Amino acid sequence: MRVLLIRHGKTKGNEEHRYIGRTDESLSEIGKKELLERKKNVYHSFITELVFTSSMKRCVETAKLIFPKASIYQEERLIECNFGIFEYKNYQELNGNKEYQAWIDSEGSMDIPGGEKIAIFKKRSVDGFLFCMEEAERRGLEIAVFVVHGGTIMAVLEALSDPHKTYYNWQIKNGEAYLGYFKEGRIKVREMLSESKSLEIRE
Repeated sequence: MRVLLIRHGKTKGNEEHRYIGRTDESLSEIGKKELLERKKNVYHSFITELVFTSSMKRCVETAKLIFPKASIYQEERLIECNFGIFEYKNYQELNGNKEYQAWIDSEGSMDIPGGEKIAIFKKRSVDGFLFCMEEAERRGLEIAVFVVHGGTIMAVLEALSDPHKTYYNWQIKNGEAYLGYFKEGRIKVREMLSESKSLEIRE
């Protein structure tokens, strides 16, 4: 089955380069405008009756904007990581914070103080994705479309990508997506859909 993993559009916090985990922000006007362009230039060829999203506004709004005729299936386990004491702060505001510097020095492998443990976040993201894939197969969908968070996509692809790449190698921008094929519990990523063009993933 084909799988399309879309990162939600921009919010005000994204524009300000903030860590947005559990802050339930709506899309910004810039985010909406960019998504409409990508809908016209990139996503117009994808047709689905159902979109899997997290329960957060920015994902649900993105799904409705790109796929207005599709039903929305919200899966709570697909929500973004809780960024704890870093939540809704940006680099400038955290500059000089020893706990933040330690987290940066660990390349994000340390648990965030007051936040969700990274191992728990990754496991629930993968569990939520696999649950949705079972639902997609049960419904006989030709493509499973997800509109979720950057961290969720990174966690899923780190765990299931074939060939394997580590977590931060799967970063994408707001509104971008990975297109792949899901078979026997693995995802073969074929393309990254970026801006108005499709970029082939070459190994």
